[in-house]
Amino acid sequence: MASTNENQVLTGAFFQLLMVVAYVGIPIMMYPIINKHNKGLALGSVAFGIIAGVFIMIGVILLLLLLTLSHEFAKVGTLNASSFQTLGGLLRDGRDLVNHVATTLAFVIAMFLFNCIFYQTKLVPRWLSVSGLIGSTLSILASLFFMIRFIGLDATYMMLNIPIAFQQLVLAVWLIMKGFDRAEV
Repeated sequence: MASTNENQVLTGAFFQLLMVVAYVGIPIMMYPIINKHNKGLALGSVAFGIIAGVFIMIGVILLLLLLTLSHEFAKVGTLNASSFQTLGGLLRDGRDLVNHVATTLAFVIAMFLFNCIFYQTKLVPRWLSVSGLIGSTLSILASLFFMIRFIGLDATYMMLNIPIAFQQLVLAVWLIMKGFDRAEV
């Protein structure tokens, strides 16, 4: 029951809201650099970053609604328990779809567009942009497979998302340590 773990739920919601800064901020901050190379893809990455941020906020709202429902259930006890369980299941499933389909798809499409630009321009080494394109594609498949209930939030889902997560970490370290190829910027 969420109400018995209220502090953990609220902490999780807070940190999810902090993710909005990264999901929206990174494409906006990268826009001036990548816009010089491909305006359409650069604008698309910003748009999908903003869309991902909106979906994160929707996911947080669903989480807080689930918490509120849990408090109400605790007040009334087992009276009408099936109604609460049904509504709770719908809220949880809706949140899972928002987080693992809508948010992930929007974010990964933004990353796919970045990596298309990186591949075309060689702003970063090709191996790094190709790994981002492959990782993005696998993550898109994970979200689509989860959406159609072919897989759950299980090891398969996680394994399909690991490549893009790893590529994003390597890309971040690369950009911090070496930056973009100055000849291409």
